[in-house]
Amino acid sequence: MFTLPAVLEYLIVGAAAALLYGLCAFGMLGALQQAGYGSGRFFAWFNRKGNMARSRLVLLAFLIALSAAVLGVCFSFLGDAAGYIALLPVPLFVGIYCLADRRALKVPFTGTRRACRIYVIHVLLLFILSAGLCIAGAALAYYPLAQHPLAEHVRYILLALVPLLHPFVLAAANALEKPFSSAANKKYIARAREKLAGAPCVKVGITGSFGKTSVKNFLAAILSERWRVFATPASYNTPLGIAKAAEKEDLSQYDFFLAEMGARHRGDVAELCALVQPDHCILTGVCPQHLETFGSLEAVVAAKGEIFAGTKKGGFAVVGQDENTAALDPEKQGLVCVRVGEHGECGALNIKCGASGTDFTLALGIVQAEVHTKLLGAHNARNIALAAALAYKLGMSKEEILAGIGKIDYVPHRLQPYVSNGVTILDDAYNANVVGAEAALGVLRLFEGRKFVVTPGLVELGVLEEKENFALGEKLAGLDRVILVGATLVLAVKRGYLSAGGEEEKLTVVPSLKAAEELLSRELSEGDAVLFLNDLPDIYN
Repeated sequence: MFTLPAVLEYLIVGAAAALLYGLCAFGMLGALQQAGYGSGRFFAWFNRKGNMARSRLVLLAFLIALSAAVLGVCFSFLGDAAGYIALLPVPLFVGIYCLADRRALKVPFTGTRRACRIYVIHVLLLFILSAGLCIAGAALAYYPLAQHPLAEHVRYILLALVPLLHPFVLAAANALEKPFSSAANKKYIARAREKLAGAPCVKVGITGSFGKTSVKNFLAAILSERWRVFATPASYNTPLGIAKAAEKEDLSQYDFFLAEMGARHRGDVAELCALVQPDHCILTGVCPQHLETFGSLEAVVAAKGEIFAGTKKGGFAVVGQDENTAALDPEKQGLVCVRVGEHGECGALNIKCGASGTDFTLALGIVQAEVHTKLLGAHNARNIALAAALAYKLGMSKEEILAGIGKIDYVPHRLQPYVSNGVTILDDAYNANVVGAEAALGVLRLFEGRKFVVTPGLVELGVLEEKENFALGEKLAGLDRVILVGATLVLAVKRGYLSAGGEEEKLTVVPSLKAAEELLSRELSEGDAVLFLNDLPDIYN
């Protein structure tokens, strides 16, 4: 059994299996990347009830085991060759799995150096596992089961276990790679921190559960009326993202550096503040978002409040008024607090929303001005007020602020409207939250004609996920058409929709965005409006 030719055979079969099973890794590797390379978040996704990725792996393992047993027995008359024949369907099953497991991610998978290292380590671990299972199967066939005439013909059946162990092997590869990426990232971030510390520009940190990217873009448009402004691109709101943005730019050419700051755990905002060292900050507001990692709303509030301790003393802290930010006191951290809201020093008052834009009164201290913006929704008026409040405190005139507001454009995938074949499409696909979802549905109802919504539900809500998706479903009742995408979160949405009196014949559950688009192509007509709410799909479905 353990002759040199036999051992070479097991190693060759193990290597072939590792390369073949490695093809099954790309979907899960994309999900791991989507989870920020956090194994905890990855397994939270993988173990979610109804996750089709898990179901497909179980089915793959069953088919491989079944075919190995059946073919091994049927071709037993060929002797040792039966064991090889039993493996022939495996490439077919793997190919079918790869076709079925294709998924679009919130952020497209990127073949970074880190991802490539994880993949290579993953394949090496698969080789060790596969070769070990080959040897174990042969040992069983030649020793405990040696008296069974068919044992040696199914000696490779244990390879069917590999798909079941796939996510654990990937997590192990991620853990083994982490020291390499951590060391490289620390050096990269340290270099960016030094560069930012020496830059003459004023730094502004922007955080919150919602509206960060919008406020950043709005502030950049307003400040640009007087100063040279650099804002971190897209949603570069992690230490690496901000470091990358800072490294690429000659910061001496700018008067302001605007940094969006995201967070999934306590300490994330503090870490970003240590990198950027903001002179001023904006907290847009707080809602139940990322509870999957924070654990509670109180933890979210505390995490977002870290921006005050990380901002230089004497700076302005612009705070959006809501019930969750009311308890935060930036003045205890030596900052000048500027509350923005109906009862604050600044705010957007008398908001009137329409299908062609939004009108409101902008209050900046004792100064007031009437504003019209093509942006849709009351939340955008409030976001503009947050940006304008800081600009006002920095000394910009009313005229300069209004001129900047006039140049504000739509933020991609944040309730971005466009018309196609007479159909109004509202693209609110990026990371919808409880507050943003309600605002988007309010905008949808402003349009005449039939109203459609396409959504996979709301994600990263932890213990509130069931409750908030049920509530979302209730809000969808009364629309002309509801298309739910996925197999997990949509169950709570559907229950909420039906409980609120929604008509079941107007609701359809589809497995993918492609299926939703095909359905829309058959049903939409001129004058209709359709809202794409949240990413479609993402790692959660």
